[in-house]
Amino acid sequence: MAILFGSMTILIVIAVPIFAVMGISSIVALRAKGIDLISVPQNVFEALDSFALLAVPFYVLAGNIMKVGGISNRLIGLATALLGWMRGGVGSAAILTCMFFSTISGSSSATTAAVGSTMVPAMQRKGYPKNFAAATVAVGGELGAIIPPSLPMVIYGLVANVSIGGLFIAGIVPGVLIGLSLIITICLVAKVQDFDQTQAVPFREWARNVFVVGREAIVALMMPVIILGGIYSGAFTATEASVVAVIYGFLVSRFVYHEMTFKDLITILNDSAVMTGMVMLIVAFAALFGYAMTINQIPQYFGELVSKIASGPIGFLLLVNVLLFVVGTFMEALATILILAPILTPVAQTYGIDPVHFGIIFIVNVATGMVTPPVAVNLNIASEISGVPMDAMMKPVLIFLAVLTIDVLLISYVPAISLVLLR
Repeated sequence: MAILFGSMTILIVIAVPIFAVMGISSIVALRAKGIDLISVPQNVFEALDSFALLAVPFYVLAGNIMKVGGISNRLIGLATALLGWMRGGVGSAAILTCMFFSTISGSSSATTAAVGSTMVPAMQRKGYPKNFAAATVAVGGELGAIIPPSLPMVIYGLVANVSIGGLFIAGIVPGVLIGLSLIITICLVAKVQDFDQTQAVPFREWARNVFVVGREAIVALMMPVIILGGIYSGAFTATEASVVAVIYGFLVSRFVYHEMTFKDLITILNDSAVMTGMVMLIVAFAALFGYAMTINQIPQYFGELVSKIASGPIGFLLLVNVLLFVVGTFMEALATILILAPILTPVAQTYGIDPVHFGIIFIVNVATGMVTPPVAVNLNIASEISGVPMDAMMKPVLIFLAVLTIDVLLISYVPAISLVLLR
């Protein structure tokens, strides 16, 4: 165990890519234990030989189609029409757009990139401090991992043997809760700091504007209805739903909005292939890392250690939340899921915690990790889009993190938030 985690720590410190960190540290530990290295390619290929993993390239492809096909602009227009009239409305519209786009993209980073490029300049024009605007889209982007369809949920369901369809349904209410809490926070900050002042809009004018813009966006908003409705009704599985998303997204972008050309399709396929390759490398070598941990009985050791520290489910969940928050500061979300989910999920079940509920707790925590430095994938993307250094975003990010912490605790200790739709 010392060799496995020691080599892993050294590789992380010297900034080796995370898939290589898991692969190299696993090989070193297996070799030290005298395991034949033929097990390395066997475990890598076995990890990738999964029907459920087909969802990854298709959801990535669907998200890229939506981003290029004009759908994100329609969603931004609808969100602005709905909330743009109130104090803090443009920032609130950015969060609502993230919620809309999350039902399509399945990715936190894709949501941040798609929404940020338009909404950060829009917020600046309304007087928002640039660092607050960038932090808003970074934090809102995390909803891409929580609101279904979600790539982290697909990976979690696969490695923890939990229903992916169940996770999708269970993620809806927590995602809405987090989105609303962020919107309320933005409105309060806008009032305290005196920016984004608005004029009253007559209800009839507001309703007419929402109707006009909503008519354009309704086709895009039908995608999550089709995906979740199909999964919940049993028409298709979560994996098959990813193919439906690609076909629907292509038809809408090409033949309804007429904004995606066949030339764009080449770029979309190339970008999707690169992103899928990155994800699959992490999945493959995380499986090898899991094999190395199993050989060394680390999950059993960790389970015994936790049982000595935490006397009940309340203490266990608190321990898990602290652990995931710390790990999330220096490890990418998928790597965290692939390494820790197989260890923590069985322990959670011994405490009587519903596996779907625990999965949502896990996903919300790793999503929060996307805005906690130094790794903070979403903050990096927002920084590139806005030109704001990451350290300049930390003050507004800390405000949002305080709110997200309350959300995490509510989701952890009120199971009904996650399970109400399933029940």
